[in-house]
Formats: sequence, C-alpha cells, structure tokens
Amino acid sequence: MKGTQPGPHILGRTGHLTAHDVQWHTVKKFLSLVQRYNLPVFLADPASLALLSQDSLLQKDSLVQEPHCTFLCTGQPITSFALLANLWKYDVSILSIFVGFVTAVQEKGFELLVVRGKDPRLASMDDLSGEEIPLHFLFRMQFHVIQVVLLYERSGNYLWHGALRLKPNADPNFAPYRKLDYGHHAGAYDRPELVLTTLDGLDIRIPRNLSQFLAERSRSRFLECRYREARNFYQLYPDDSSPEATDFRLKAKALLHLAARTLNRLGVPFWLSSGTCLGWFRQCGIIPYSRDVDLGVFISDFRPDVISAFQNAGLPLKHKFGKVEDSLELSFQGHDVKLDIFFFYEDGEIMWNGGTQAKSGRKFKYLSIHLFTYLFFSIAYVFPCFTLCWTELLELKVRVPCQTRDYVEANYGPSWDVPVRNWDWKTSPGNVLDNGRWPPHEWDQVIQVY
Repeated sequence: MKGTQPGPHILGRTGHLTAHDVQWHTVKKFLSLVQRYNLPVFLADPASLALLSQDSLLQKDSLVQEPHCTFLCTGQPITSFALLANLWKYDVSILSIFVGFVTAVQEKGFELLVVRGKDPRLASMDDLSGEEIPLHFLFRMQFHVIQVVLLYERSGNYLWHGALRLKPNADPNFAPYRKLDYGHHAGAYDRPELVLTTLDGLDIRIPRNLSQFLAERSRSRFLECRYREARNFYQLYPDDSSPEATDFRLKAKALLHLAARTLNRLGVPFWLSSGTCLGWFRQCGIIPYSRDVDLGVFISDFRPDVISAFQNAGLPLKHKFGKVEDSLELSFQGHDVKLDIFFFYEDGEIMWNGGTQAKSGRKFKYLSIHLFTYLFFSIAYVFPCFTLCWTELLELKVRVPCQTRDYVEANYGPSWDVPVRNWDWKTSPGNVLDNGRWPPHEWDQVIQVY
C-alpha cells in the first residue's frame, strides 16, 4: 500500500465541509506535525483498523485511483492514536521536542486538553509532590477530536495506559467523552510491531497484526494492585523476610513465569486463583507460607496436550484429579514449588471448580459465590460468572477475576484480610460443598498420583 495517492475530496457536493472532510482534514494536519517532529505515534482507532483488517477493502483501496477517503473517514467524532510514551520521561531532548510539538499543534489551530494523573504505583508512597504524568491528549479542531492515549512500558514487559478522569476545572464539553475509545478504564497491551503505510493519501504507522491488536483492545481492562491497602496490611502483619520465605518467593516467581510461557504458547487463557489471587489482592505479592502457585482455567479452554506441554517445560505431573467432564484438577512440580491448575465450570449463573480427596475419593465443589449467599438468597442476587482483567504480579502481566473482591470473599469469607496459616482446603473455604464420592471403579482414571 505504500506509495503516493491523491488526497480525498475536501468539499462535499454542496461546497460545504462534510463530517468526513473535517475528519480527514484534521487528521492530515495532525499527522503532518507528527512526521515533522518524528513522534512515536501510531493509529489505534478501532473503526479505522477494523476497516483496514478486511482484506477485500484493503485490496480495493490499492486499486482505486480516484480521490477517496476510506479508512480514516469513519464518520466518528473522534480519531484515536497511541503514543509510546516511555522515552518522554527520561530523555530531556525528546521532552523538549514534545513541547515544541504541542506549541506547533496549537499554532495550527488545534485546541488542546491534557489529562494527567498520578502514576498508581506511587500510591503506596507518601508522595506529597503532587507530580503527575500525562495520560491522554485531546486535540480539537472544527468539532473533531483526536485522542492520543499514552502507553507506558511496565516492568512486566507490557504497555499500560491510565483511565481518563477529568479534573473539576476541566471543560466537560471539550469532547464527547462517552464516545472515547480509550480511557473508560486503564488498559494493558503487548508491545505491537508497527509498520509504516499509506492510508487515504497519508503516511501513517499501524500495528502489523491488526486482528491481534483489536482483540487485545476488547479485553484490555487493567486492575492496579491495591498498593495503599497492601502497605496498611504490612503495617499490621509485617512481611516475612526469613531466608526460607525469600527463597520461596524467588522460586514461585520463576514457576509462575514458566507456567505463563507454557500456557501462552498453547493459547490457553489463565488467571491467578485461590491463594495466589488472595496474595495479589491483599498484599500485592505472594503469600510466603502458601507454598504453592494457584492458577485458574476455564474448562472450555482445556487442551489435551496441556500435560505434555508442562512436562516438556520441565514440570512433571504430580497429580491429576477428576476428568474433563467433572472436577478436573492438575498439579505439577517445579523449582521445589507445587503448581495447581484448577479448571472452572459454568452451571447456569454459577461458576465452580472441583476438588478431590485422594485417599477417600470424596468430591468437593467450590462455588464462585459465598455459601451463605447461595443458601439464603434468591439466585437473582448471587454473584454471577466473573470476567477477567489484566494486572501485574512478580513482573508478569497476568489475569485476575475483574470482580476480585467477590472472588476472594467467595473463597476466604469476609475475614480474607486476616492471615490464616492453618488452612484446610476441605473445610475452611466458605464456598465449599460436599459433592459426593467418585465411584470406586473410576478411581484409576480420576485419582492419579505420581
């Protein structure tokens, strides 16, 4: 597609600017300044990228010779771009270039609204400086808005953007905020590979893998660790800094990273479950006395080669309980730490996972709601099946249930914020139900210990 193309029509048939004309003209001015200042900006507009991802339209565009505007003239009041922002924080020369860019944009007739916020990772510190980082830029011209969302690199080797929260003195009518593509919540993305192409006569960077980027956007919601609450927790319950606890944290981190690589290669989504999820939510870390790593996987995402994949990664199978149709649970051993993978099933509006006692064949069911809620309230009021959000733990981008507090309370009750060292998986959880026994003739299949 790279090449010279004639520009789109600027005037409609009536001689007046149409919405498409205004959009293209505004984007053209913006991109000309981006190129002049060589800014790391790329097109992140979902409507434009969705059109671009359709091969038939892409091929058609390369053949059309008449002036036209196909991909950038979506008719939406906002066009979205993303800026790789990390360099701006550390390089004074680049920061000065950015200041020059902002000045030039305003000289071209754009109005500018900068939305700033504190880096949430500083929330646990007594930071009285009030220093904030830019999160979103909104450029407005002729009632069309260009949103630039700033993507910051995090230690887990992913890109993060913050939510767009207006300050009390901000103009509430500057943009149609409800129609913004980014900023309704914080988001997390893998770093996209960018390519330079020509769209509607304009040179522009886009993600090479359009479908992957659009899919990431649809499930990009990010939950920040509760840093301030974690600090308060450690004031009440000082962290265990013994050599044994330190050694366990290092091994648990290595195991979590290895498990993530293995499941990601298989394309199997997973999330932090049970005690590992509790540790993230309560104290932004691993519970040192838990002695294992817990992950959750929807049974619909199960793959028959998951066991062999872990074994090939150097994690031998420790036990296999249940079966794909009922209460499947896998446990692997690695780095002297146990990795438990619990598979979750949907039963109407209830989500559950199973447990098995090896010596007796007893079965247990753990509901995604607290048992008290399940028994004493109408089904209309119970906790529904949860969705997944991104977060970071041990320098790794991982998923957790978006409804984390409900998820944690279902497993650990209302006193989840108080450490309990003596935890019995069969009786302690508030959401556990007896689920009968496995028939003896199935034990060889459903109770496998290695």
